[in-house]
Amino acid sequence: MIATAGLLAWLVLALIPAPVLAATAQTCQETSAQLCIPVEFVLFGLTLLGVALLHHHTLAVALTGLAVITAFKLGLTGFNAGPGLAGLGGHLGHEWVILTNLLGLLLGFAVLARHFEDSRIPQVLPRFLPDDWKGGLVLLVMIFVLSSFLDNIAAALIGGTVAASVFRYRVHIGYLAAIVAASNAGGAGSVVGDTTTTMMWISGVAPLDVIHAYVAAAVALLVFGIPAAIQQQRFSPVVRDTATTVTIDWSRVGIVALILAAAVATNVTVNMHYKALADSFPFIGVAVWVAILLAVPLRKPEWGLLPEALKGSLFLLSLVLCASMMPVEKLPPASWYSALGLGFISAVFDNIPLTALALKQGGFDWGMLAYAVGFGGSMIWFGSSAGVALSNLYPQAKSAGAWLVNGWHVALGYVVGFAALMLTLGWHPHAPVTPASGAGHGAAGHPAAEVGQPPASAIVDPTRAGQESQP
Repeated sequence: MIATAGLLAWLVLALIPAPVLAATAQTCQETSAQLCIPVEFVLFGLTLLGVALLHHHTLAVALTGLAVITAFKLGLTGFNAGPGLAGLGGHLGHEWVILTNLLGLLLGFAVLARHFEDSRIPQVLPRFLPDDWKGGLVLLVMIFVLSSFLDNIAAALIGGTVAASVFRYRVHIGYLAAIVAASNAGGAGSVVGDTTTTMMWISGVAPLDVIHAYVAAAVALLVFGIPAAIQQQRFSPVVRDTATTVTIDWSRVGIVALILAAAVATNVTVNMHYKALADSFPFIGVAVWVAILLAVPLRKPEWGLLPEALKGSLFLLSLVLCASMMPVEKLPPASWYSALGLGFISAVFDNIPLTALALKQGGFDWGMLAYAVGFGGSMIWFGSSAGVALSNLYPQAKSAGAWLVNGWHVALGYVVGFAALMLTLGWHPHAPVTPASGAGHGAAGHPAAEVGQPPASAIVDPTRAGQESQP
């Protein structure tokens, strides 16, 4: 881990020598040029590049990137002025609720997924598969449905486990890409189905404001699902000799329902009746864990999975915190084509920080954005958490070239699905959800940019802020 952290530090500091870093910071502070790229984005891009290249050491990479970005933002590097440690404390004071909520949900959904797996429902699913290419398609539809109420990572892992059984561990890379795509598509319109939509939900976006993502997701499922199923059938046909004596553990199914109900009910109650408190305490994350602990006497959770889940959660939270320090007033305006572009970008860079940036900027059609960043990451194996998780089961998937060539139908599905949504429902941007504190406008006179959070980053360089406020 130490060696990996050192390598990323080398990437950041060696690829951008100190004089260049200082000159870039000074130029961006003294000019209002539209083409000026803030240093924060350069550092963030290098961090994400490190994540892509060093996928076996993602936590160390993300933490190193967070340290470098924080040091630069606070002015501790000597290249620019900054608010110092007091500014960091103020920023974390605004961000701790969403970060704690995310941590509680990510760990809670890991426990939920294991409860669902131990209910033995995944062992029963192969009974319902046709014995030709349509069996592969039906399995993708099942993964799509599972992801609508399970985390997309859990749905992808369950789908990969079932595929290993029914295809005798001979799974085509194109079909692996389709499993990831089905899990991401199924979660795109559900606030409990994907980490990106969960982030939107706990930031104040209403569940109904993302549900129309299913228009695009359903179309995409057909576009990539049929070719992928045919690929798999030619490579290794379906075999359905599953055990007939499997008994479903309905108690665990009830626990899954209890956890989901606790999350949904708490979020609805807080946002409808206690909105002023929503930004002061992580109600949703706490509610999920209260439900988990209440169910312990009925069925004991698999506590042993939490250390690994914690590592993955800290990785994602590090990227979210990095994204929260980006100067979003420098991003292109929210539009349907910028949402489309974010989908392609999420295939290369993790969609979690992209979602955090979009939430901070505001003004998107949340359903279209949810589809773009949620499904777009399926186009390359490391573009989404579901892809990274599935590739741990199938190491042969860790080839970007093979994934692109054999999973060509996923990129086609993304474009066709996006076009279907655009042509049927169109682009309907939602006004940013301002926090209860009543913030109205962000830096430089922009509308309040952050959904459920302060309108501008709490860590702001004084010199830049002064320049950005000028006409």
